[in-house]
Amino acid sequence: MNIPNLLTFIRFLLIPLFVYTFFYVPEGNIYAALIFILSGITDILDGYIARHYNQVTKMGTLLDPLADKLMILTVLTSLWIKDLIPFFIIAILMIKEFSMIIGAAILYKKQKIAIPANNYGKTATFFFYIAIIFSIFEWPYSFTLMIIALALAILAFFIYAFEFYKRARRN
Repeated sequence: MNIPNLLTFIRFLLIPLFVYTFFYVPEGNIYAALIFILSGITDILDGYIARHYNQVTKMGTLLDPLADKLMILTVLTSLWIKDLIPFFIIAILMIKEFSMIIGAAILYKKQKIAIPANNYGKTATFFFYIAIIFSIFEWPYSFTLMIIALALAILAFFIYAFEFYKRARRN
């Protein structure tokens, strides 16, 4: 267990904390937004530390995006429950994310290869963070930002799928 993997583990712990805060704490949207931002900061930090100090592990390469996906899907579901976003955003993203998780698991099991996140995926995640903060506070343009994030996520999926196909064909 190295520091980047510990930070990823902390992000997993922040997921239920976000849900509790968002739904059950007075003025919870402020605290939930702070928890969500903290999750984003730990994501950036663990990636930086892993690359800068050569602490990249296969476990981290697999768990880091899983923590991101679970956090974003949980937050989006929470926003939908409070009727702040439409369900189709979650439905499309869930199909995309579960497809990627299954594909990554198959590739890892067969070839012990973990495909890292691409820049489109990172950009989509960034836009989701911005769109989610806008949605939590019901600021203008939150829906537009959400659609941009979703479009980038779909683009990242097709690029990821192409990379998966290329690597899977090698064996």
